[in-house]
Amino acid sequence: MAQSVVVQVGQCGNQVGRCFWDLALREHAAVNKKGIYDDSLKNFFRNVDTRRNGDGVDVSKGKICSLKARALLIDMEEGVVNEILQGPLKDIFDSKQLITNVSGSGNNWAVGYKVFGSQYQDQIVEKLRQTAEHCDCLQCFFIIHSMGGGTGSGLGTFILNVLEDEFPEVYRFVTSVFPSGEDDVITSPYNSVLAMKELNEHADCVLPIENESLFDIVSKINQMVTSGKPGTTVKPESLVTLNEGGIKKKLQEKPFDTMNNIVGNLLLNLTSSARFEGSLNMDLNEITMNLVPFPQLHYLVSSLTPLCTLADVNIPPRRLDQMFSDAFSKDHQLIQADPKHSLYLACALLVRGNVQISDLRRNIERLENKSVFSTTCGPFSLTLGTSKQHLYKTNFHRT
Repeated sequence: MAQSVVVQVGQCGNQVGRCFWDLALREHAAVNKKGIYDDSLKNFFRNVDTRRNGDGVDVSKGKICSLKARALLIDMEEGVVNEILQGPLKDIFDSKQLITNVSGSGNNWAVGYKVFGSQYQDQIVEKLRQTAEHCDCLQCFFIIHSMGGGTGSGLGTFILNVLEDEFPEVYRFVTSVFPSGEDDVITSPYNSVLAMKELNEHADCVLPIENESLFDIVSKINQMVTSGKPGTTVKPESLVTLNEGGIKKKLQEKPFDTMNNIVGNLLLNLTSSARFEGSLNMDLNEITMNLVPFPQLHYLVSSLTPLCTLADVNIPPRRLDQMFSDAFSKDHQLIQADPKHSLYLACALLVRGNVQISDLRRNIERLENKSVFSTTCGPFSLTLGTSKQHLYKTNFHRT
């Protein structure tokens, strides 16, 4: 089983990362009732026995001793990182996984890339090397950052450059959160443009996510909850309305927590087929090989369906046919683009739940007949991955 390392950079990157690790722990806790350190846990977590010496010894089999996240937390303002270390997730991180400062990058790409990049390069390389040495088979780095801030856009893309130099054979997946058109940070458009140049040159695969799309999805979930229809109530174990530690929050109180949970949920679904059993397991390297037709055409449009599972609203489950159609709808995408006015060069469908292969083939043929897939630019690539494990054992399929 291959392992992945998460590098979360800047305020946004660490806030999204906090939600991701919380969701990952709750997902594995729902599946792994016996507390055994298995291959699915090994993907994102180390099992450390701290009784043997001060730093602990990795244990590859048997009972869970102490889980440590395969992660590196970097921020030039220590506020968010300190919140993580003082919160419910503090036990899965240690001081060797942190790089912080107090001054911040001042929403300036150049400060993050040129100043802090040069200042912390050796320290970043050493901590990345230490994290990689704990992996038996390191497959990819997940980088989570924003494009509008100084640290996320500047230092985040600098780290991407470092990873290409130090680990050229390891895939680099980047989750980039783009600012909305109403962003009050005047330098965010410039930061985004400068960071985009680095993403073009050094990333293997980019999952662009727009704040406006996330806010629209949260608004749709709000409408589900407040529609007044019988049974449309939020369940106690709601994915979106819960943050770390299982503390229930209202959607209206902290929309950014809800938006971050959606991104964390996306990353969990992306790796579900590699972590859990399924009739058509798909590894992360297959996504890069099959969905990137040309080196710099590595920006993927992400979509989640059904949205009702994000809020765990008690409504009748949607038919698989409808969910396939929703997956290609702009209302379910994490970036504002209308696919009906364009063509797909490649596509990956990741399905979670008890789904028959015959039903998947039937829906794929139905979509092919609608001509949403391009064949004019070369052979079309369609990748299909399935995972038997439901998300927190909900009674829905997820595409």
